[in-house]
Amino acid sequence: MSTLKSHSKDSKLPALTPGKLRLYSMRFCPFAQRTRLVLAHKKIEFETVNVDLKSKPDWFLDRNPLGLVPVLEQDDKVLYESVITCDYLDDVYPDNKLNPSDPYQQARDRILFELYGKVVTNYYGTLRSQGKDKEVLENLWKSMEPFEKAIKERGTYFGGDKPTMIDYFIWPWFERMGVVSVMMPGVDLMPAEKFPNLTAWVEVMKSLPAVKETMFDTPTHVSFYKSYAAGKPNYDLGL
Repeated sequence: MSTLKSHSKDSKLPALTPGKLRLYSMRFCPFAQRTRLVLAHKKIEFETVNVDLKSKPDWFLDRNPLGLVPVLEQDDKVLYESVITCDYLDDVYPDNKLNPSDPYQQARDRILFELYGKVVTNYYGTLRSQGKDKEVLENLWKSMEPFEKAIKERGTYFGGDKPTMIDYFIWPWFERMGVVSVMMPGVDLMPAEKFPNLTAWVEVMKSLPAVKETMFDTPTHVSFYKSYAAGKPNYDLGL
């Protein structure tokens, strides 16, 4: 049983099916999108239960006291946090492997991934400042430079000729880069002249089946962000 509309505080827990993998998610959450990307890439059968993160059901908090998505549940197993759930799926479902088999390369990928926290922080800083804080924007560009350099050296994807885990880990925020340009005309978070290789990577990523299956277009992201900024996030936008 998959549900699209979000479950709020007074809702009942949808019945669990023995052996069935379930993802607790929120349609517009970039962290949950990481897990959805891995599920789609690996063609894993699962069901989705979306959660109202402003009015969380007690049964959801029983599964993750932090109250965050994504959460995976299967029989007596419950896991949360996006990176943990993605690594777990890659280990348990070995087809279409995403983490490098070479321990050194996997470690190098994680070093690069650790730098991505600055990109996320500066992205949201730019949103909060409505693009008016030049220092925040310059900090964003500076934090993106290691990724521009890495993709130039590695090839089409961060995994070379095919996507690897880090491609999916960082994609959700690149999908949302266009939100700022629409809401704040004249502000470009990723100028092509500064980031030609990342710009090319974004276009290639858009063609991947897993990305097509999980992404929303920029106008939809803009509509959701406006509802979120107004304090009334529309988790069921478009349904």
